[in-house]
Amino acid sequence: MAATRRVVDGNEAAARVAHLLSEVIAIYPITPASPMGEHADDWSARGHPNLWGVVPEVIEMQSEAGAAGTLHGAVTRGALATTFTASQGLLLMLPNMFKIAGELTPAVIHVAARTVATHALSIFGDHSDVMAARTTGWAMLCASSVQEAGDFAAIAHAASLSSSVPFLHFFDGFRTSHELNTVDLLTHDDLRVLVSDADVSRHRGRGLDPDRPVIRGTAQNPDVFFQAREACNPFYDAVPPVVQGLMDQLATRVGRRYHLVDYHGAPDADRVVVLMGSGAGAVREAVDALNAAGERVGLATVRLYRPFPTEQLLAALPPSVRTVVVLDRTKEPGAPFDPLHLDVLSALWHSDPASWVDGRIPRVIGGRYGLSSKEFTPAMVRSVFDNASAEQPKNNFTVGIIDDVTHTSLSSDPSWRTDTARVRAVFYGLGSDGTVGANKNTAKIIGASTDLQVQAYFVYDSKKSGSTTTSHLRVDPAPIDSSYLIDQATFVGVHQWSFFERLDVLTLAAPGATVLINSPYLPAEVWDRLPAEVQATVLERGLTLHTIDAAAVAKAAGLAGRVNTVMQTCFFALSGVLPTDEAIAQLKHAIEDTYGKRGPLVVERNMAAVDTTLANLHPVPIGAATSTTHLRPTVPAGSTDFVQRVTARMLAGEGDLLPVSAMPADGTFPTDTAKVEKRTIAVEIPIWEPDLCIDCGKCAIVCPHAAIRMKVYDPAALGDAPVKTKSFRSREVPGLSLTVQVAPDDCTGCGVCVVACPAHDKSEVKRKSINLRPIGEHLDEERLAWDAFQLLPSADTALFDPASVKTSQLRRPLFEFSGACAGCGETPYLKLLTQLFGDRLMIANATGCSSIYGGNLPTTPYAVDEHGRGPAWSNSLFEDNAEFGLGIRLGYEAQRAAALAALAEVADQLDATLVADIVAGVEDTDDLGIRAQRERVASLVAALDYLDHPAASRLVELSSALV
Repeated sequence: MAATRRVVDGNEAAARVAHLLSEVIAIYPITPASPMGEHADDWSARGHPNLWGVVPEVIEMQSEAGAAGTLHGAVTRGALATTFTASQGLLLMLPNMFKIAGELTPAVIHVAARTVATHALSIFGDHSDVMAARTTGWAMLCASSVQEAGDFAAIAHAASLSSSVPFLHFFDGFRTSHELNTVDLLTHDDLRVLVSDADVSRHRGRGLDPDRPVIRGTAQNPDVFFQAREACNPFYDAVPPVVQGLMDQLATRVGRRYHLVDYHGAPDADRVVVLMGSGAGAVREAVDALNAAGERVGLATVRLYRPFPTEQLLAALPPSVRTVVVLDRTKEPGAPFDPLHLDVLSALWHSDPASWVDGRIPRVIGGRYGLSSKEFTPAMVRSVFDNASAEQPKNNFTVGIIDDVTHTSLSSDPSWRTDTARVRAVFYGLGSDGTVGANKNTAKIIGASTDLQVQAYFVYDSKKSGSTTTSHLRVDPAPIDSSYLIDQATFVGVHQWSFFERLDVLTLAAPGATVLINSPYLPAEVWDRLPAEVQATVLERGLTLHTIDAAAVAKAAGLAGRVNTVMQTCFFALSGVLPTDEAIAQLKHAIEDTYGKRGPLVVERNMAAVDTTLANLHPVPIGAATSTTHLRPTVPAGSTDFVQRVTARMLAGEGDLLPVSAMPADGTFPTDTAKVEKRTIAVEIPIWEPDLCIDCGKCAIVCPHAAIRMKVYDPAALGDAPVKTKSFRSREVPGLSLTVQVAPDDCTGCGVCVVACPAHDKSEVKRKSINLRPIGEHLDEERLAWDAFQLLPSADTALFDPASVKTSQLRRPLFEFSGACAGCGETPYLKLLTQLFGDRLMIANATGCSSIYGGNLPTTPYAVDEHGRGPAWSNSLFEDNAEFGLGIRLGYEAQRAAALAALAEVADQLDATLVADIVAGVEDTDDLGIRAQRERVASLVAALDYLDHPAASRLVELSSALV
C-alpha cells in the first residue's frame, strides 16, 4: 500500500491508526475527542478491517468511566484495545488507568487534551487533563502537529505492546485535533514494520483464560504491597529506549525523524524554551526569525513526557545555554512550579556542572501559556525570550493575558509577525450556513489537486447553530506549522451582510487584501450601505471589494439558507490558488463526493449553484467615504456596569484584552445578559397579522428563543405605541388588548412559529396569522415595535390560570434569546418552565447542550423579572447531575428547617398571626399564595431588625427559604 498524502485533522490522523491496530474500541463522546470515536464507529460499520483482517468491535458505553472499564476488561483478556477521551472524561478513567498500569497491560488512550472544568466549563484545549493523569503509571507521548498525531498514535500502540506499559497519547484539543493539514498517512506496511507480531502474541498469551487460570488484582497487605509496587521499575526503565527505537524505525521507513526530545535552533543558543504540544509551531517560527536577526535561541520539544526523558533532555540542550524557559499549558494552583517546569528543574539540578559552559548549571524559569486554547503567537514567544535575557527575569510568568492582579504577565508586541504563507484567508460565517464545511472541502481540494501545503483551522463560538464561525485557511508551497490564528489576511470572506452592523470583520485584512461580501444589494449600492468605519478601513488599507447575492443564488438553485457552495466558488475565482476552470471542476467532484449520499437532487442543486455563481459575482465600485451609518453599539445604552465593562468587550471579540481584574475569581456571572447581544442572524422573520389571529398562543409556546411574545394589557395603556393590536378573547379578564410581537434582532428565522400557527386566511391558504417575511423589509419597523412592546404595562398574569397554552404564554419567559440551534426542540420546555416557576427556580444543569445554550459566555439567557428575581443556575458535571440537584434540594430543605427553627425561637417576640401565617404558607405554590408569602416574609425581616436575639440574624439570612 503506497504512502497517501491527504488533508486530514488530528483526530482523524490518530483514529485511523487506532482503528487499524485495535480489536475492541470502547467509546463515549466528549468534545473535542468525539470525532475519533465517530470515525472508528463509522469505519467498523462499513466493514473496514484492522491490520489483521478483523473488523474492530466498537461499543459506546454509558460514560467515560464505563469506557475505561471496558478497556480494562478487553486488555485483561488479551485483546488489542483503545479508547478516546478528553477533560473530565479522562479524569473519570483514572481509577481504571491505575489498575491497567499496575497490571502492566498494553493499552492506548488517545486524548484531545482539553481544559478541565474548574470555575467554569471550557471545551477548548490545554494540558490540565493529561497532567491530572501523570501519576497513573501510564507512559505519556505528546504530538505537536497533525502529522505527529498519526505518527505518534502508531508509536504509542507499538511501544505499549513492546514494553507492557500502557500509553496515553495526547495532542492539543481543537488546535491539533480539529486543524486540517497536509499529512502523509502511514500505510499498512508501515504499521506492520512497527508492530511486532511477537509482542502481540505475548500480550495475548497473558490474557485471562480458564485454560490457564491465574488470579490478578488481589488485595495485598502492608507486608508485600510496597515491594510489589517497586517490582515494575525495570519495565518503565525500558520505555524510553523502546520509544526511541520505534521512532528510529519510523524514520528509516518514511523519513520523518523524531526523538524523545527534539531540539531546533542555534547550536550555541544561550536561551532555550522547553514545551510540549502545538505551541512548538509558534516557537519554531520565532526561533528562526530571531536567529536570523542575530540572536542565539532554541526550542526543545518534549515528545515523551512519562517516563520523563531526563538524559535525552540534557543531551538535547546546547552546552552554551544559560537560561532554560519551561512553558506549561496548565495551571496547578498552590504548587511552587507547574508540572513540566518541575520536571525540567529537577533534571537540570541533578546534571553535571562540567557538561555546561563555564561549569554552571543553567538557570530554569517557567511560565504558563495557552490555557483554554488562548492564542499563543510568535510575538508572545519573543517576549518570553526577551524576559529570559533579563538580569532578574520574571519567573512563574504568564503570557497572552493581562494580569493586573498578581502581575504575572509578560507584555508582547503583536506587530512582530513571522507568518509568510502565500494565501492567508479568513472567512466569517454563521454556524448553520455551511461556511466551515465549505472551507474543509476547499482545503481538501487544494491538498488533493496541487503540490501546495494547506492548513485550515476553525474558530467556533461555543454557542450552537447561528453563532459566528471564523475559518482560517493558509496555503503555501512549504509545510505550514503556524499554530495560531491569521491576523493579516490576504483574503476576507464575509458570508453574512448583518456582520457589518456588529462586527469589525475587516480588522484582520492586510493592506491590499481582497474582500468578498455576500450582500442582498446591487453592486452599485453596496459601498454606500457599508458603515462609515468599514469604508474608512477599505480606503486606508487599499482593499478591493467583490459582492454577490449568495442567498439569492443559493435560493434559486434550491439551497435556501446555504450559501457555502456559492461563496466557495467565488473564493476560487478570486484567490488564484487554482485556475478557475480547474477549481470549478475539482469543486464539482467534491460536491459529488460530499453530497452524493444525500441523493442526486442535492448534488444537482449544488452543481446549479456553482454554474450560476460567477455570472453574479461583481466588483464593488469604491468611492469617497460617504456613509452616514455606523457600527451598532455592542450593547444597548443603559446596560449594567458589568455588561459595559466586560460583556461588551467579549461580544466585540476583545475578550483577549480583558485583564485578570475584570474576571470574577469564582466564575460567578450575572444573568439577564442575552438581551444585549442582538445577533440579527435571521434572513426572514415572522410578522404578525392580527386580523387572522385566534389568540391560541401556539406561536409563542413553540418558539425556541422566546423571540415571539404575547402580552395583554389595558387598551388605555397603548397610547400611540407603534405596535399592532387586537382585542383579547378571555372569559377570566375581559376587555383587554393583545399584541404578538417578534424581537427582530433575536429571532433565528427558524419558522417553527409559522408551522405551529393554525390560523389560515380562507381566501389565501398560505397566508397565516404569522408569516415569514424578508428581514430587510421589516427590521427598522419591528425594532421600534419591539421597544414599544417591552414598555407596555402587562395585565396581572396571576389572574389567569396558566394551565393552558394560551394563558401560559401571557407570562414573561425568564429564558430568552439563547444560543441554541434554530428550531431547537429542548429550549421551548425550559422557557415554559421559567414562565411557570421562573421567579423561584433553581437549576442543577448537566453538562451538554443545556450548558452551552444556557450558561455560555459572553451572554446568558436566564433573565430576571421586574423584582430582580429569576432562575438561579449552576452546572457541576455531566455524570453527577441527579446527585447535584439532590444536594441543592437537600440544602434548601435544611435551610428551611433551620429557618422554621429560628422562627420558633423568636415567635413569642413577633406578631402571632404573622408567624402562624408564615408557617402555614411555607408550602404555598400558586402565584397568589407565593406573592402573599413573600409579603409576609418581608414583614418578618423588617420586624427582626428590632429584635436583640441570636436567632434573629440567622433568620434574616435564611428567610428566603420560607418561600
